Amino acid sequence: MAARARRLVERADHGEVLLVILPIIVAETIYTLESFYDLPRKVVAAKIFAFLQSRGIETLDSTRVSDALDRCQNCNAHFADAYLAATALELKSPIASFDRDFDKFKDVKRIEPPA
Repeated sequence: MAARARRLVERADHGEVLLVILPIIVAETIYTLESFYDLPRKVVAAKIFAFLQSRGIETLDSTRVSDALDRCQNCNAHFADAYLAATALELKSPIASFDRDFDKFKDVKRIEPPA
């Protein structure tokens, strides 16, 4: 399967096809590389970011995905949390969560639901 996938990416690089990548696919890819292949989060985020910049690749919600990948690298955040933070920033909305990991994002406000 790897060889077939590689050929598909090569076709995109040659302008034969356009590969559209959804944010959920980015999340699943990162999860798989971190969990099953035990690759460091920062390395995975950097490689995924580079791949998404390749010719023949289009990313839906590219601004949010790029922001989230940057947060993964710089804040050592999980992609899902980083994507939520990127979305909150774009929408100028706080994040309602008990998860204190969101406090590492200095540009996003977390509010904890009251008791």
